[in-house]
Amino acid sequence: METKYFRLIKTIVEEGNLANATEKLFLTQSALSHQLKELELQLGFKVFFRKRNKWELTEEGTELYHLGNTVLNSIEKGLNDIKKIQAGSIGTIKVSTECYSFYHGLPSFIQRMGVLYPEIEVDLNLEATHHPIQKILSNDIDIAIVTLKPEDDSLYSIPFFEDEILAIMHKEHPLNLKKNILAKDFSNEHLIIHSYPLETVSVYQQWLKPNNIMPLKISAVPLTQVALEMIEANIGITCMPLWALKLFKIPDDIVFNKIGAKGLKRTHYLVVRKADKSKKYINDFILNFKEQFSVK
Repeated sequence: METKYFRLIKTIVEEGNLANATEKLFLTQSALSHQLKELELQLGFKVFFRKRNKWELTEEGTELYHLGNTVLNSIEKGLNDIKKIQAGSIGTIKVSTECYSFYHGLPSFIQRMGVLYPEIEVDLNLEATHHPIQKILSNDIDIAIVTLKPEDDSLYSIPFFEDEILAIMHKEHPLNLKKNILAKDFSNEHLIIHSYPLETVSVYQQWLKPNNIMPLKISAVPLTQVALEMIEANIGITCMPLWALKLFKIPDDIVFNKIGAKGLKRTHYLVVRKADKSKKYINDFILNFKEQFSVK
């Protein structure tokens, strides 16, 4: 039974007769009369006793009226719930990372989000790079991408993939002769990093600093292509995961070596405020981000 018939019955009861119901339903009296006759033929019983100024429900019509109210109330509640869900799907998400190299692949992801979720706007906040946790705590950004899980109780961390940092060097570099590189091996080396501060450089924060090792020389080279050219010229070594190099042609003279006996592995986390993690548009972002970036 179509919901228009339930609305017809409800409106006639509330307005008292068919003539008064026309204005509420935006149909002519003839059209409403035709709908009511059509319904009674379909059901096989009369819904109303028709009187000049007042229409009264039959016994069967009374049951149908109560059923209609239940159905219409259920539909209204469901539509209101959907509106609430849709309201939670609209928002702007400001994203930043602890290192510029983590922005690899984010533009294409943002483009995909724009197609799938046009009501969600994703902005990259480059100014918050290197300090995303402080910025998320101060509400300057909404999502941080980091490799060390923050301990703040107001934040929620979601791991999305694990990678391994490798030492990258010229094939004639002395460290290439080693099966795996120890922390102390860096003490006499020229280490090429992407950018300062050192606390955002994984090989320093997770390997050298805990072992109280400082390289002989450190150079910040923000352009990966330039860093690779320096390595090809056997000027220092750099450390990064293979996925960060997938857009570049690696010269034949460049080799990769494991750091430590077990390798220098790290877990990447999406960090959000706990107060925001129940928001639907935040969860839509997280689910799609994990789907795109969980495998490298």
